[in-house]
Amino acid sequence: MDLIQEITSSAPGVSSTAFLTLCVTSFFTSVISAAFGLGGGTMLIVIMASLLPPLAIIPTHAIIQMNSNLTRALFLWRHIKFTWMMPFIIGTILGAAVGGQVVYAIPKHTLQGIIGIFVIYSLWGPKIASIKLSNLSFVGIGGIASFATMFVGGTGPLIAPFIKASTNERRTTVATHAAFMSWQHGIKIIAFGILGFAFAPYMALLVGMIILGIIGTWSGKILLNLMPEKVFRKAFNITLGLLAINLIIQAVIQGVS
Repeated sequence: MDLIQEITSSAPGVSSTAFLTLCVTSFFTSVISAAFGLGGGTMLIVIMASLLPPLAIIPTHAIIQMNSNLTRALFLWRHIKFTWMMPFIIGTILGAAVGGQVVYAIPKHTLQGIIGIFVIYSLWGPKIASIKLSNLSFVGIGGIASFATMFVGGTGPLIAPFIKASTNERRTTVATHAAFMSWQHGIKIIAFGILGFAFAPYMALLVGMIILGIIGTWSGKILLNLMPEKVFRKAFNITLGLLAINLIIQAVIQGVS
């Protein structure tokens, strides 16, 4: 019992109750991400923001999300569409490099609002599919998303409309999105390491969340395979829309406070 207490109270500024809450949350948000392609990461960072010290939120979220997305990509690796992968990675590296230089200079709520408005536009404005997808466009997508993720953590909704436009089957959509986000979070982790964030004090918490995240991803994969394509597409759009509305609301609240 003393060992459990020692482990759950090992993360700086995190109570034992918060430690266990975050581990359980990692499971459920991984189920959501695996089943619907997105949503879990944004839900997770909202909860982490209320339970972790401010400076630890984005870096630790990156570790958990890299695990969740990489696990999902590995489970569904046969369905990954690699067409735009390399341009996206190049853009991601450039975006993280620029974002790392100004990570404390731009208000978080400003980027949240911009992302939310873009996602709403992508759902109800002219279809993203009508935009010519190319190597250059995915360099830009990777750069913008990577820049933004240094501030707001979860930018899956920003990338999702483009992945959706370039895929036509639910497992391909989920697998490709997971692969792209794995690269983004991995590069972000390196960037925060270079900036000097110490991950070691949070290692026990990260390991617990990673283990339960893997179990959650496996459970979500089963749900994804059972889900009809039409149901997935509708759930994907609803989830994306709700996340966008939440981002805009949070941006407004933080902007006027």
